[in-house]
Amino acid sequence: MRAAALRFGSDVDGYKKILVINLMHLGDLMLVTPVLRTLRANFPTAEIDLLADKKLADLVVLNRWIDRCLLIDKKGVDDHLPSFIKFIMKLRAEHFDLVINLHRNERASALAAFSGAKRIVGYSKPGFSLLFDKVMPNLKAVKHQIHSHFDVLREAVGIERIDDGGLEMWIDPAVGRSMSARMVEEFGLGTKVIAFNIGASWRTKRWLDNYFAECADRLIDRGYGVAMLGGPMDAEIVKACVEKMARRDSELLKIFTGQLSLAEVAGLLDQCVLFLTTDSGPMHIGVARNIPIVTMFGASPVPGFYPYDAKDILIKTPEPCHPCGKHECPRAGDDNMACMKKIPVEIVMKYVDELLSEYGRPAKEIERVYGAYQCRVVEL
Repeated sequence: MRAAALRFGSDVDGYKKILVINLMHLGDLMLVTPVLRTLRANFPTAEIDLLADKKLADLVVLNRWIDRCLLIDKKGVDDHLPSFIKFIMKLRAEHFDLVINLHRNERASALAAFSGAKRIVGYSKPGFSLLFDKVMPNLKAVKHQIHSHFDVLREAVGIERIDDGGLEMWIDPAVGRSMSARMVEEFGLGTKVIAFNIGASWRTKRWLDNYFAECADRLIDRGYGVAMLGGPMDAEIVKACVEKMARRDSELLKIFTGQLSLAEVAGLLDQCVLFLTTDSGPMHIGVARNIPIVTMFGASPVPGFYPYDAKDILIKTPEPCHPCGKHECPRAGDDNMACMKKIPVEIVMKYVDELLSEYGRPAKEIERVYGAYQCRVVEL
């Protein structure tokens, strides 16, 4: 990774105070980080702020390319109209020169539209778009979400040169040291650990839990540690998976589900040699932490959300309904979840072994390659 962003610009067009808005989920916020780096490269002396969901603060509070991280408590104190209006008034008092909205939902669109900024651009819901200076389409179905964001910078902000450093996330060094010590305590010194994330926000993004269980058993039999990740909402999914494992009582299996902050997840991934995961927010944290990834895609559009790193491998099947974008599979019988059922364990383990052979060391020891972001897509 480069020590610093390239310095392209000199704060042209009078943008001295810039706000970027993204209030969506973990993965969506991670996909905004290349935008922050490019803005800093083009506006080196501007104040650049990011508005994000408070529960995701760990992802961005230490981002080196911004001056401030403004946080809104979407599911807490700011989740009713009086508080929301009060938050808008706080934004208006900041007198931003430029607001860039990078998710097309009502709340973010409203905050951008009523921010009082001199120029408002990005994605917007109809109605709020009337107060935008430039509304852009989100082309995530046909190009990577990051590249669609870069289109906003080019066409709506006037930026010509992109400094794409890939996904970036910084954590407190104390968290990193703590997770390093914990991994030694849990697995012993010298054990190579593979992280599993089996949950996802949609059922149609989840590979079958018995398939994950078989992969975990095989890896444990070969002496690898297996670290099960996921948030509190994934606890039942992980429990069901572990119950299907023949090696569920092994000392090489550790369950971290629901126990870690997002910063701690990043610190744990730094210590692991590979990440086996669904298309999910943790997958994008893994990309930011430079860990080799094998992922299985079902309902998600591959062009828009593939893991943004050339060393990663994405596996999919050529089902006629892919990508459906649906939270539940409408097909019945053997065809239900066929996009995931038809990705066999043998194929996944083939690519797991390929990456273990090529890298096979903790993510923190792997060199990051600037500009190499197109993952390998395997269509069965």
